[in-house]
Amino acid sequence: MTLTELKYIVAVAREKHFGKAAEACFVSQPTLSVAIKKLEEELDCKLFERSANEVSITPLGEEIVRQAQSVLEQAANIKEIAQRGKDPLGGALRLGIIYTIAPYLLPDLVRQVISRTPQMPLMLQENFTVKLLEMLRMGEIDCAIMAEPFPDTGLAVAALYDEPFMVAVPTSHPLAAQASVTSEQLKNETLLLLGNGHCFRDHVLEVCPEFARFSSGAEGIRKSFEGSSLETIKHMVAAGMGITLVPQLSVPKSALSAKPKRGRDDDPYVRYLPFDGEPPMRRVVLAWRRSFTRYEAIAALRNAIYACELPGVKRLS
Repeated sequence: MTLTELKYIVAVAREKHFGKAAEACFVSQPTLSVAIKKLEEELDCKLFERSANEVSITPLGEEIVRQAQSVLEQAANIKEIAQRGKDPLGGALRLGIIYTIAPYLLPDLVRQVISRTPQMPLMLQENFTVKLLEMLRMGEIDCAIMAEPFPDTGLAVAALYDEPFMVAVPTSHPLAAQASVTSEQLKNETLLLLGNGHCFRDHVLEVCPEFARFSSGAEGIRKSFEGSSLETIKHMVAAGMGITLVPQLSVPKSALSAKPKRGRDDDPYVRYLPFDGEPPMRRVVLAWRRSFTRYEAIAALRNAIYACELPGVKRLS
């Protein structure tokens, strides 16, 4: 068997589709299918059940794919160890980041990385937490910036910062005249939520659990609307469709000052309010596989994140 064949079976297990797996491996589908058939014959076992509409992995195939992934990781580590001997920071770092952090952290982070470690460019992958965890396990990315909690998968985790939530309301809303708001005041409002799959949606529902029963599409006195991104939801707030909770890094800097001044990128139809008292927060962390050998690259990335402005967050070390 070859490492290439192992790469093919891992791709099919991930994609559940021979055509998509072939595309991911940059080969033709017949080439991939022949290689997998050859491997099955060599191992004298069936790895995948094929049908007209789907591909499923056999129980024995699952074990073999897990071992194949481990072998591929170890093979990749050989190159990483060799690279470390030349320059521990040399070569791209494959970084995953969730949708509700990426637009607000990456502009500053990329600048910091270019300035500090130009020999270590970031290859960025934006996705949901569950997908990034899978990509980490499969070795498709090296590390990921996510928000806790997420399932314990044996990853190494370093806390980065705690980020408060703020409330976004239309400027015409009665709450916009207040200096702060309480969770109790949100109970009678139409709360705009992200769609399923976003961990920030779950964080919001933890703060306002009474909205959970409206978040599945059921009709009620109050109804939650779903948007595809935080920025889309902010536009819905501006249009007067309701209010929402946002992480503080997504709030324009001018809106965080004691005497807000309108900036060029501000939305004149949205007001951002802090919570009264202790605000709800989310903890943002950096996670990587324990088998990942480029320790200096992880340390350099953490230092670059800490060098970002991060207004209003509590940095952790």
